[in-house]
Amino acid sequence: MPTYVYRVIKKDGSLGDTFEVQQRMADAPLAKHPQTGEEVVRVVQAPMVCGSARDGSAKQGGSGHSCGSGCGCG
Repeated sequence: MPTYVYRVIKKDGSLGDTFEVQQRMADAPLAKHPQTGEEVVRVVQAPMVCGSARDGSAKQGGSGHSCGSGCGCG
């Protein structure tokens, strides 16, 4: 299941803390914080794209790239 990042919207309209929630892709985005009931918005993030080989032999563009996230891309 994907993990989505949400940000709390404070009563004055400013942005508050962020938190992560695992949801199915088919689930509707949250409108309220699960524990506090505060209003929230989902933060749009770029997906992590990396090599596909689990043995660490995948390279991006032949440059020996390693993203440092432990995904095995380099």
